[in-house]
Amino acid sequence: MKSYRKELWFEIKQRREFINITPTIEACLRESGIKEGLLLCNAMHITSSVFINDDESGLHKDFENFLEKLAPEKPYDQYYHNGYEDNADAHLKRSIMGREVVVAITDGKLDFGPWEQIFYGEFDGKRKKRVLVKIIGE
Repeated sequence: MKSYRKELWFEIKQRREFINITPTIEACLRESGIKEGLLLCNAMHITSSVFINDDESGLHKDFENFLEKLAPEKPYDQYYHNGYEDNADAHLKRSIMGREVVVAITDGKLDFGPWEQIFYGEFDGKRKKRVLVKIIGE
């Protein structure tokens, strides 16, 4: 069995952002040479997420509105965590959206359903962040 590991780095310009990382993940898969196996992709920060969904701008706005209703950024003093930092809402948003995805690899391709894409979701940006890609298989 072969194993592949790579860290992807992102310079996040805004506090919150959704980035379609599917083309980058597909490039990692090609680079790995693995044709059958599993791909794990996870956020390496506790205020960010990796998830699978449709690449549709209205849906992304819906995610933003939904998450902001559940865990509003402000007022900062509504959270016990916010003393040294002001990112309690980002921790909660990450818990809702999830840490990682696992995708089957079949015949050298991500074995997706219709419209599925991999996204990096950032909830406390304005700095460099990273994602881990781990692929195992033959």
